[in-house]
Amino acid sequence: MNRAKALGLVGLAVSSALAGPLALAQDAGWYGGLNFGQSRSKIDDPRIISGLLAGGFSSATITDDNRDRGGKIFGGYQLNRYFAFEGGYFDLGKFGFTANTVPIGSLTGDIKIKGVNLDILGTLPLTEKFSAFGRVGVARAEARDTFTGTGLVRLLRTNANQRETNAKYGMGLQYAVTDRLGMRAEVERYRINDAVGNNGDIDLVSVGLVYRFGSQRPAPTYVARAPDPAPPPPRPAVVEAIVPAPTAQPAPPPPPPLPAPALPTRVSFSADALFDFDKATINPDGKLALDKFANNLRGTRYDVINVTGHTDRIGSKAYNAALSTRRAEAVKSYLAGPAGIPAAKIMFKGMDESQPVTKPGDCKGDKPSTSLIACLQPDRRVDVEVIATK
Repeated sequence: MNRAKALGLVGLAVSSALAGPLALAQDAGWYGGLNFGQSRSKIDDPRIISGLLAGGFSSATITDDNRDRGGKIFGGYQLNRYFAFEGGYFDLGKFGFTANTVPIGSLTGDIKIKGVNLDILGTLPLTEKFSAFGRVGVARAEARDTFTGTGLVRLLRTNANQRETNAKYGMGLQYAVTDRLGMRAEVERYRINDAVGNNGDIDLVSVGLVYRFGSQRPAPTYVARAPDPAPPPPRPAVVEAIVPAPTAQPAPPPPPPLPAPALPTRVSFSADALFDFDKATINPDGKLALDKFANNLRGTRYDVINVTGHTDRIGSKAYNAALSTRRAEAVKSYLAGPAGIPAAKIMFKGMDESQPVTKPGDCKGDKPSTSLIACLQPDRRVDVEVIATK
């Protein structure tokens, strides 16, 4: 009976080894996805052998099964380009061991781990397509243990279940294939209770897909400034003529030339109407606004069209300079392409955040937030200036 009791305690204790440590953009809106990969746990072989020897066996050898397939299904809400909430269901798989003893016998232990989680994600954009992210949160995991003994190994308890909430964290990389579809690769660590009072870590290395549901784009808006007044018609020249006869009448002066059509000399397009946030690809609404601008120029004479991109003060100066230049170049390419304006007459440049429309003190704070992004919206624009010879 003493030996049976001791072996039963060993069987309950060794399951703790199965949860041991593992060697390891936009925009606001809803998203969902799934990941698959490999999970791994370190099994504490010395503790298992020590328990068996204490139970009266002379020696023991162990075979571990510390790897399995794992995965998760998740959904979340992107607050802004830097933060999101995410929750989901995970299955870390099954782990176990088999210990063969002398005198003849064996002890086998298995554990299955699954549950739900809720995390906070922090995202760091690296390029227009790539971003890195880190996560921290809590996991409500269920551990199901099963133990079997053969030969001289006797167990007092063969099953154990435990549900417990513990911390989890991880990090990874994400690539935006399109505006809606992305790919992830990440590493996560789950803190798990093994159902008999011992805590350990299980890691999941996985890859997966993320799908972002549509977000509403702002309506296209632009502000046209009043054109310069047309020059007054030239005054008719006074011509001295010899009257051939007293009855002859002088010819009437020629009619003054018609003034040239008024040009929209300067138009400021909202960048949020032309592009998605932090992007340099013109959206369908932006194309309609540029087509309307190009139609207003038809039948007029002008020398040069200057396109200037501007950003807000969020982000580094180098990044904003590159983004404002790419946006100005995108507007030039569209005007010179589908809009039908000669490319030789269009010049473009980027001015980053150096010429804001907002005044100092209008928008408080330095850290990116939804309110700050909305307040700085007038600074994100593309100015188009039409220059004509007077």
